[in-house]
Amino acid sequence: MAFDVVAPMPGTIKEIIVKTGDAVKEDEELIILEAMKMENPIVAPGNGTVKEIKVKEGDKVNTSQILVVLG
Repeated sequence: MAFDVVAPMPGTIKEIIVKTGDAVKEDEELIILEAMKMENPIVAPGNGTVKEIKVKEGDKVNTSQILVVLG
């Protein structure tokens, strides 16, 4: 089962914590999104493996934009 991890709000990618191929557990931090001068952790919605990272640090993202694909 695959999960698309999306941005909950517009912001800037401050840090990417995981890399492609990493195994992650539910609620594990994947990305730090800076929005409204706050750092917001983006977490895994379930257990899986990072299949693809669709952003890079410094990217500006929109609400509901896909950040990471978990498989």
